[in-house]
Amino acid sequence: MSPVDTLAARNVLRSDAGGLKALVTALVMRLIPFGLSVLRRVWPIATVGSLVIVTRYDDVVEVFNTDQAFAVPYHDKLDVITGGQPFFLGMRDTDAYRSSTAALRRVIKPEDLAGLGDRSEARAAELVAASDGAIDVVAMVRTTSFDVMRDYLGVPRPTNGDIEVWATRLFEFQFADSGNDPALRTEVDVIAPAFRSLIQTEIARRQAAGVTGDDVLGRCLTLQAALAPGFGDDEIRTALLCVLVGGPPQPPMVVPQAMEQLLRRPAALAMATAAARSGDDARLAAIVLEAMRFDPLAPGLPRQITQNWTIAAGTPRAKPVKAGSTLLAAFASAMMDPRRLPDPGVFDPDRLPHEYLHFGHGLHECFGRHINGATLHRMLKPLLAKPNLRRASGRSGRLSKRGAFAERLIVAFG
Repeated sequence: MSPVDTLAARNVLRSDAGGLKALVTALVMRLIPFGLSVLRRVWPIATVGSLVIVTRYDDVVEVFNTDQAFAVPYHDKLDVITGGQPFFLGMRDTDAYRSSTAALRRVIKPEDLAGLGDRSEARAAELVAASDGAIDVVAMVRTTSFDVMRDYLGVPRPTNGDIEVWATRLFEFQFADSGNDPALRTEVDVIAPAFRSLIQTEIARRQAAGVTGDDVLGRCLTLQAALAPGFGDDEIRTALLCVLVGGPPQPPMVVPQAMEQLLRRPAALAMATAAARSGDDARLAAIVLEAMRFDPLAPGLPRQITQNWTIAAGTPRAKPVKAGSTLLAAFASAMMDPRRLPDPGVFDPDRLPHEYLHFGHGLHECFGRHINGATLHRMLKPLLAKPNLRRASGRSGRLSKRGAFAERLIVAFG
């Protein structure tokens, strides 16, 4: 078995259904950007039954900024994952939300970002060095993302399962299971308690041994010993679990998609390789962020409309929406809106920060956005620095997806 096959041999994604359903799903995914561009021009706040689709930049930002009318729909499934323990991802703007996020910021610190970037680059470099001239970008990024974050958080590998599989299944259940697949739910009902038990066992082991350490769990236990609020066992376990479920599954989705976009644009790829070889991390980060704009994590984020509201009030496109409806804030479309992004079809890594909505906006902006900003480009850096970087021959050299997830992208070098 070649090194590239060895890295990708353990497939953490669920088996594709195959047949007509898989073909239709793939076709729909490819057509979504075109469909959103049409809506953005002719029906910017569209209603399809009880679903409202918001496509323009200003309106998407309004939705993200208006928590009192557009609530996150994550609470019910989050309860399944956490065993009923609350976590801020599922909360409205309350005292509990603010205290929960403040507690997590005490242990996940800005000064950690540089080290996380260094570790991400070093782990990716190890995988590239072992790959013998060809590597699956998806598997490389997944291994890097989970290895770095698991060590940073202080969560051990399970002996009765695979943490990459566990976190990816729970991520799919929470964020990409709009059809409430019963087969996935069966897996989740086994994985979620096992994951909670893994973390709780490690908490108890360290407490009994009097061991803390300078990973996130160690910091939590130090604050627990000092009787700081928000650091009981339940809060610590839930925070670590939710960070692992919401964080490491994202890079193997978006980073290979960015790599695919660079491969489609020789000039952009040349910019990226030059930045990687010169060690210009800031420039490389800007290039990767811009590449992600052409294929972001998802077309949009869901919201539940909790009170009657008029979106884009005072404009010709003003649209009253009713409580009880579901809304899709199409941030992928917003980042292609020529009303707010000059020449959105042009690859331009010098765009302004506010033009990017990759990680949401407002109250429920992704908690890990700064970690992503420090690490995503560093995961690609060792690969981009290699000479003669190119697609592998055949279908394996083009990005394939399985539903919402990047599945495989083989590149060669040297």
